[in-house]
Amino acid sequence: MPIAGRAKLPTRLLVLAVAGLAAAVLSGCDAKSGPPLLPAADSELRQVTVVGSGEVQGTPDTLTINAAMEIIAPDAAGALNQTSELQRTVIDALVGSGIDRKDINTSQVSVQPQYTGSDGMTINGYRAANSIDIKVRQLNAAPQVFSLIASSGGNATRINNITLAIEDDSQLVREARARAFNDAKSRAEQYALLAELDLGQVLSISEAPAANPPVPYPATRGGAAEMAAVPIEPGQQTVGFSVTVIYELI
Repeated sequence: MPIAGRAKLPTRLLVLAVAGLAAAVLSGCDAKSGPPLLPAADSELRQVTVVGSGEVQGTPDTLTINAAMEIIAPDAAGALNQTSELQRTVIDALVGSGIDRKDINTSQVSVQPQYTGSDGMTINGYRAANSIDIKVRQLNAAPQVFSLIASSGGNATRINNITLAIEDDSQLVREARARAFNDAKSRAEQYALLAELDLGQVLSISEAPAANPPVPYPATRGGAAEMAAVPIEPGQQTVGFSVTVIYELI
């Protein structure tokens, strides 16, 4: 009995059949199981990043005085004891005048040998210092505070520096922040106009306060008696903010 010969399909027809089968299999699968479609170029998010700044000035209302008692004595213990006694007298006088004890804090205590001689290696005494910070909440009382420190500490008194600051700057901070944001929005609106686009929603906001620390004023390190009559002018201090805002462009 003759064996029927195997029919041979043309190569081109075989390829088309395989391709058709693959298409049928893929069409029967869930659309969610396939790879995500890439967004069209027109659907890409367009955005603009701007940095705005805002500043507000305010008048300082507190004064911090750094006052030290400094003594040189033949021995370290004697120098330290003398500065401690003098500083205690100053603190008691300040508290007695109405300064709140919580507004007085010790900032530094030190004892250092003093050298002399041709080689500079011979100790001839010890210098001790005891420093305190006094916060004065009424600026018009500052001259009296200086006078009290000088009279209580005598010639051992040293006024190292004073610092003017704004005690409560929360309202100034809010105003500076608002100015910074409005500045950023104005810049973004201008860029949108230049690009012939519309300004969309805010995508991101980040802020950084400007570096505006209290301003220290160095003072004479000699006897402080002559400083009692020195007037205090608070001037103005600046509170600033910088804000980075990202807007959508539509």
